[in-house]
Amino acid sequence: MYILGISCYYHDASAALMKDGKIVAAAEEERFTRKKHDSSFPINAINFCLQSQGIGINDVKYIGFYEKPLLKFERILYQHLEMFPLSLKTFISSMPSWINEKLRVMRAIRKKLKYKGDVLFIEHHLAHAASSFLVSPFKKAAILTVDGVGEWTTTTYGVGEENNIELIKEIKFPHSIGLLYSAITAYLGFSVNNSEYKVMGLAPYGNMDPKTNDYYHKLKKVIDLKEDGSYRLDMNYFVYHYADRMPSKKLCDLLGSPIRSAESELTQRHKDIAAGLQLVAEEAITMMLNHLYEVTKCENVVLAGGCALNSVYNGKILSRTKFKRVWIQPNASDGGTSIGVAAYIYNTILDYKRNYVLTDAYLGPSFTNEQIKQFLDSNKIRYTELKDDKDIVKTTARLANENNVIGWFQYGMEWGPRALGARSILANPSNPNAKELLNTKVKHREKFRPFAPVVCEDDALDYFECDKPVPEPTDFMLMVYPIKKKGHNVIPSVTHVDGSGRLQTIRRPQNHLYYDVIKEFGKLSGVPILINTSFNIRGEPIVCTPYDAYKCMMGTGIDYLVIGKYLVKREDNPQDMWDSEKYAKD
Repeated sequence: MYILGISCYYHDASAALMKDGKIVAAAEEERFTRKKHDSSFPINAINFCLQSQGIGINDVKYIGFYEKPLLKFERILYQHLEMFPLSLKTFISSMPSWINEKLRVMRAIRKKLKYKGDVLFIEHHLAHAASSFLVSPFKKAAILTVDGVGEWTTTTYGVGEENNIELIKEIKFPHSIGLLYSAITAYLGFSVNNSEYKVMGLAPYGNMDPKTNDYYHKLKKVIDLKEDGSYRLDMNYFVYHYADRMPSKKLCDLLGSPIRSAESELTQRHKDIAAGLQLVAEEAITMMLNHLYEVTKCENVVLAGGCALNSVYNGKILSRTKFKRVWIQPNASDGGTSIGVAAYIYNTILDYKRNYVLTDAYLGPSFTNEQIKQFLDSNKIRYTELKDDKDIVKTTARLANENNVIGWFQYGMEWGPRALGARSILANPSNPNAKELLNTKVKHREKFRPFAPVVCEDDALDYFECDKPVPEPTDFMLMVYPIKKKGHNVIPSVTHVDGSGRLQTIRRPQNHLYYDVIKEFGKLSGVPILINTSFNIRGEPIVCTPYDAYKCMMGTGIDYLVIGKYLVKREDNPQDMWDSEKYAKD
């Protein structure tokens, strides 16, 4: 039995295909259209999922959609009527998309896909909960979902056991930790639903002491936190419930200046505001989790929603709460709900026993060596053919040890926003110049942005102050941990300003080539760690195809491309294809 999950029309549209209870393919639409955070109907992602299994759309028994559009429209109408006439302009501008697309999901599925089967609509936060719990390794777990807003809900507490999920408490719009984070993201001059992670990365440059950070205390004025984890925002400080602009004048006055213009200098004040926001968010989620533990008495917890991508906080969950194990899927935000709806239909609605755990993220398009060679030859690209896996490993490790920047293109493209060893850029973390080089010459992004270290799971505790045993979400680069002091000078290019690193671990069964490269690099350098960053430039989705990878390399400071069993050297090929720096915009 095939079940197709779909999410679209807001941000990060995606599709996921389940076969007999197992996810066999999943991808975001942006990777095909090359439009970052593409929200359109995910026709390309759907076609990939179907083609990966050699089936047609009417071989699919059920299609699931990640929210209930009518319920969401009810909330939109209510909030605009409540705030009329302040909301009039936003109401008029938003209605065409609702009339033409968002209320016509069933019509789009029938027309665009020519689908004749059953279509089921699952509430947004239930899809989030399912996307984490039902593909987790836990038979029973507490569940926390936190994001901007679904239909009405912004936060849910729940518990999952076997096939069933019970949401036991919810917080409703306009009160939202996710929208608070987005409002400050906008205030700091970054784009909403795109750059919240930049604020998270900026926070360690600010004052992370709640006793002395004035902005932490100012932001505490806008949120009323209760011991049970419930909260309310003072809506006098916000306008998102009736206007497009996120920060209000009152919020700007509270923080002491107008909204920062994009690309202007980031001052210490901005860094302290980011730190204050991170502190408030961490305090709120800690209260939620502690209450959730008391209610459920579960030792395991799963998280989902956009706020579950806050890797800085995720690394603190087990030390700040009574939970013993934590699990977060690699695509925890809205894009990941397509997995959730498929799993919810199969396991909960149809009541089939769970038989699947998401152990790796390599669910997207893959390319055979024959396909890669055809691409290289047809475009007259110069390359060297590597003999076998051993040659791939030794060559890649040697080039990294010589301080080259390497585009790494292997296996199926990753599910979620992180490159995890299939569409990655690799470099030497011991090179003190690597961070600046990658930020300026390759990624074309802000200089403060950190890079992630990747280490084999069996070496992680030698360099990182991880929880024991090393939690599975580190495999998905979803947890930040302190780097042991001995490593600060050894791996400077992945050591953040506060001495931490956004860790990715790899276990050999997940990706043996990637694992072996790291081990071989360790033999050559004495340090079994590599820089792993996503294979893209600023403002561009992670590469999907051989063409995307080659193009990205030829317009940046990437030195080599290891694609399948082929090695492409940038200097051996014409370098006037394009200037990536001109296109690197959020």
